[in-house]
Formats: sequence, C-alpha cells, structure tokens
Amino acid sequence: MTALRIPGRARVVIALAAFIGLVAFTWPFAVAPGKFGSSYAPPLIFGALLVLVLAVVIAEISSGGIDAKALAMLGVLSAVNAGLRPLGAGTAGVETVFFILVLAGRVFGPGFGFTLGCTSLFASALLTGGVGPWMPYQMFGCAFVGMLAGLLPGTRRRRVEVPMLAVYGAFSGYLFGFLLNLSFWPFSTDPNSSIAYLPGLPFTEQWHRYLLFDLATSLGWDTGRAVTTFTAVLVVGPAVLTVFRRAARRANFEPTVRFEAPRGADAAVGTQAVARPVGAENS
Repeated sequence: MTALRIPGRARVVIALAAFIGLVAFTWPFAVAPGKFGSSYAPPLIFGALLVLVLAVVIAEISSGGIDAKALAMLGVLSAVNAGLRPLGAGTAGVETVFFILVLAGRVFGPGFGFTLGCTSLFASALLTGGVGPWMPYQMFGCAFVGMLAGLLPGTRRRRVEVPMLAVYGAFSGYLFGFLLNLSFWPFSTDPNSSIAYLPGLPFTEQWHRYLLFDLATSLGWDTGRAVTTFTAVLVVGPAVLTVFRRAARRANFEPTVRFEAPRGADAAVGTQAVARPVGAENS
C-alpha cells in the first residue's frame, strides 16, 4: 500500500506523459525516414518533453495529488538527490541517486516516484551545469525508474521486499542506460558502421543494430550503476524504508476522519453522528 494516493485525473496525465516519453525514446524504430524524422523530430521531442515534465508537476499539485506536505517531501528528496548525484556521476558509471528513487517510489507510490525522477534530475542539472538537450531524456529516464518502483507487487515481509527492490535497482541501472542511449544513437555513430542507425531498415535489423550499440558502448557504465544501486538498496534500504514510512505516517497524507454531530432537524430526531474527513465541510 502506497502512502500517497493519486487522483484519477493526475493518473491520466502521468500515464499520458509516460507514454509520450516512451514514444520519444523509441522514435528511431517508429518514425518513417524522411525530412521530418531526420531533421525536425529531435528538437520537437526535446521541447515536448520539457513541457510535459512541467505539465505533470503542475497537474499533480493543482489536482490535489500532491498537497503541501507531499510537496515538501518532494522538495527535500529532490534536493537530497541533487546533492548526491555529483558524488558518483561520471566515475565508472557509479550513480548515487537511483536507490533514493527506488525506495521513495516504493513507499510513496508511482505518481510520486515519477515526479521525483523529473524534479531530481532537473535540480541536479541546475546544480552541476548539466543543462542540455540530453536533460529531458535523463529526467524521463529517472521518472520511469521511480514510477516502476511504485508499481512493484506488494509484500509485507521485509526479507522479501528489500532483495526484490535491490534486484529491481540493478535492473533499473541497465534500463536507464538502455533508454538514454536511444537519445543520441541516431546521431553519434558513423553511418558506415554495423551498429549505426540507418533509416528505413526493418525493425528487426534496426533493433539488432541498437542492441550491439548498447552492448559495445555502455554495458560497463550500466553495470557500475546497477551494482551501485543494488548494493545501496541492500545496505541502507531497510533503514531508509523505515524512515520514509515513519515520515509518511507522521505526515498523514490521507484525510483525517472525525465525528461530528448532525445539525438542524436531524439533531432533533437523534440521528447518529457521521464520520467526515477534516475540511469536508468546505467542499
């Protein structure tokens, strides 16, 4: 059970943003060769991704999916991730932010995990000067990591939960690299290479070329990220999960129920008191 329940409208917005983000990653396999696919698609994708990230966050806040307490939690964890990332990024693929995304997505839910992935990388890019056309891809890659962590099957046994999250953390390290490579693969390889993107090839051959490209260029980096996340979740995961769940209980994200005496004519006939969420009288 997740600590934050996202309303239906916000779920639709997040699902739509995730779908379009996935399409943006996989466009080399779907866009027909031609002027649009080769010249204008990437800038449009970058702009659309930035707008979608902002739309997701605004929709979350305005729809009530993230109240003031959850927004404060989002800000704190985004700042923590932004501070942790420079400690590992760029060193043999070691990445120090994924275990926070995995654990926070697990406790607070897929909607929170998706938004935290976006805001963490955005804050990190501003802090380290890493703003560029790759930033939207990084934001959405981390958003998928946090979202999928919140969608993992539930279990009450800590002995099962932590190893499951550790294995998922390792998987997410490879998944992030696999997705991010798609952002520059069509533009960075010699067209004469056997692993280069060539518009117009059948999907199976294009997919084979990309798998070879991913294995040849980033397997080592992705392994460093996977090992780091796996180890961090195993070592500090139980303690961090306990802290997150305790913070969620104290924040009391769910509306508080209190009993009120009926008013008016109902009170005269002795109608029983009813339970209403705090603040419901203003709705």
